[in-house]
Amino acid sequence: MQLPPLSLYVHIPWCEQKCPYCDFNSHGRKGAIPEDDYIDALLADLDRDKHLAQGRALHSIFIGGGTPSLISAGGIERLLQGVEQRIPFVPGIEITMEANPGTLEAGRYQGYRRAGVNRLSIGIQSFQRSKLEVLGRIHDDTQALKAVASAKEAGFERINLDLMHGLPDQSVEDALYDLRQAIAQDTVHLSWYQLTIEPNTQFASRPPQLPEEEVQWQIFEQGRELLLAAGYEQYEISAWAKPGFRCEHNLNYWRFGDYLGIGCGAHGKITQPLTGQVLRTVKVKHPAGFLDRNREFMDVCSRVEEEDFALEYYMNRLRLMESMPVAELTQRTPLTLAQVRPLLEQARERGLIHLDDETMGLTEQGHRYLNELLAMFLPD
Repeated sequence: MQLPPLSLYVHIPWCEQKCPYCDFNSHGRKGAIPEDDYIDALLADLDRDKHLAQGRALHSIFIGGGTPSLISAGGIERLLQGVEQRIPFVPGIEITMEANPGTLEAGRYQGYRRAGVNRLSIGIQSFQRSKLEVLGRIHDDTQALKAVASAKEAGFERINLDLMHGLPDQSVEDALYDLRQAIAQDTVHLSWYQLTIEPNTQFASRPPQLPEEEVQWQIFEQGRELLLAAGYEQYEISAWAKPGFRCEHNLNYWRFGDYLGIGCGAHGKITQPLTGQVLRTVKVKHPAGFLDRNREFMDVCSRVEEEDFALEYYMNRLRLMESMPVAELTQRTPLTLAQVRPLLEQARERGLIHLDDETMGLTEQGHRYLNELLAMFLPD
């Protein structure tokens, strides 16, 4: 089978402090970050995995965390040079790095740009100091605005702002104020997503008072109107972009493409060329274990079972607003259309998808009842 495009995810696990809503693999730093040792370990991790590229060049790179902007520009440059020495880049590769206001000195954006990063994702979350304090963020609204301005001054055109809604005690007016501030920055991409209380977080142990469901719905509906009027298009459940500026890394992920994952707790998905089987990989989670030279980087390597393929594929693919080629299923999984066609017909009859011989996609009702649709693909 033809292999899908290949991306790389790089995980940087350290933050200045752990936010109460965060369930990512992140660790509040205590003292200096072992930057050189960690980059050495990242490249050694990639050395173990580079055969999984199967001759493909990298389509995109995403450096996430944690807070990658705690790593120096020189460290990011050494990392990217080391990656390219091991796996070539496609021309015009998209290289994204997450950054948080409050962790950057004025000159660092220019350094990251020179290092090869060409897309920034800035973790704003809110432009209101009271909300930022509740979320445990270390920056304020002034630093948030300065971060965006500095990124533009450094020459970044592709800038994403991360913004949350449904915050503790947030009114519709509060949420729309944040969104208007984000739109006013005139960046090409916004990730606008609802706060959820995740297990094993501080918020889970001491839940804050979140807005009522009706308020959440008003926030989304009125926010959607603002974004559309400002020229953004919704291409994924929580992602909005100006035309031509969708995130290529996320598109490959949701289209069930392949990705290598290096770094603490990083996940990967790799297709086997002869059988079409898919491997899921997870790296050692804790920094101390990952940096232990006597321990393997790989923590888990498992195969997706045939009965799980339909759910995994559609759970990813249906996050995107675009219609999809029906035949893509057979290109990205070992399944045949005959195996899933009866379920697709049932979903069409229930008004959840539109379906013809070549394409399928969610209806408005399908978007609203996505979990119900996905439950149809659960194995018996």
